Amino acid sequence: MLRGPRSPLWLLLLLLLLPPPGTWGDGGRARPREGAEEAGSAGSWSAFKGLRERLRAAGALCRRYWALFSCRVWPEGCRQDEEPPARPPGWSLPLLGQQYLDILTTWYCSFQDCCDSGDCRIVNNFTGLEADLRVRLHGQHLARELVLTAARGYLELPQPDKALALSFHGWSGTGKNFVARMLAENLYRDGLRSDCVKVFVATLHFPHHKYVDLYQEQLAGQIRKTQEHCHQTLFILDEAEKLHPGLLEALRPHLERQVPENPRAKSPRTIFLFLSNLGGNIINEVVLNLLKAGWSREEIGMEHLEPQLQAGIVEATDSGFGHSCLVKENLIDFFIPFLPLEYRHVRLCARDAFLSQELLYTEEALDEIAKMMVYVPKEEQLFSSQGCKSVSQRINYFMP
Repeated sequence: MLRGPRSPLWLLLLLLLLPPPGTWGDGGRARPREGAEEAGSAGSWSAFKGLRERLRAAGALCRRYWALFSCRVWPEGCRQDEEPPARPPGWSLPLLGQQYLDILTTWYCSFQDCCDSGDCRIVNNFTGLEADLRVRLHGQHLARELVLTAARGYLELPQPDKALALSFHGWSGTGKNFVARMLAENLYRDGLRSDCVKVFVATLHFPHHKYVDLYQEQLAGQIRKTQEHCHQTLFILDEAEKLHPGLLEALRPHLERQVPENPRAKSPRTIFLFLSNLGGNIINEVVLNLLKAGWSREEIGMEHLEPQLQAGIVEATDSGFGHSCLVKENLIDFFIPFLPLEYRHVRLCARDAFLSQELLYTEEALDEIAKMMVYVPKEEQLFSSQGCKSVSQRINYFMP
């Protein structure tokens, strides 16, 4: 993105925005012509001085226009406590110049990221996020409430002193990646493709433990670079239970509390999402026991799940996530459980898959797709072992 004056734009500003020659000088009044007796070298020197002053004034005015223009298209880089460059004597911002400024701003913003809110890449559509979580996410009342409350509360803080860290836990196919994508789509104009959003998959981006030192540098550098270019960033770390302890340690400085260097400056905002299957069996066991005891699914609260989930994460021997500084030092703000999905939820996922492709469906087709899934435990056959994963592929059997 263009962030400073470039010769063509600087020259365009100068040519378009200079006041008419009749306004040069003292308040726009023409200077009296020198008498014939002052001709010769004295006249040449006087003309040279006048030209030099006019060029100096033109340069000052051009800098003033540039400051006004840059503050329009890059508000985040315009210091509010800084006065604009003083206009040179005898110069003003004429109506025509203001019109040119409006035209130039509109032209530039037609192909660059700029807007009145400061950064058009960031939208923070909490109404849309709430609607998506309510309508498109099935069987996850706890995740729906916690994600919305945590994200909105954090991003509306005037001066957050740390990044927001959310850790999603549950079986595959229960909606962890789905919710991460919803967050990206509703917080950023370009969703997961935004420059402000970075996704890391443990087995894809950090596959070899012998290169952990290199991965640490790359991860820290990518986070730092993204934060430099965006004042609000989202980092998604999938398969978090497979991250090397050294990589989790590298995240510590980005999750610890920070003292703002300038209390008046706008604090950067960063959200970390950790997605993990870790703790999925514990969540399923707790939910199954409560359902057997006569509880309805919607009555299950965080008080039933959170203590056992966190204990299970810490005690897990097949992952270093629970033994990392992030967990031990309470740097993760919320552990969010994703409940196992039932038959009725799979049907809803199948319906959404048909609708997303603008295909007609029947109730019989939804039942057939739901019956294709494997359900556990063996006796109760209550929970889909794959959640809603692969449902969208199964509707191909019902396409005309």
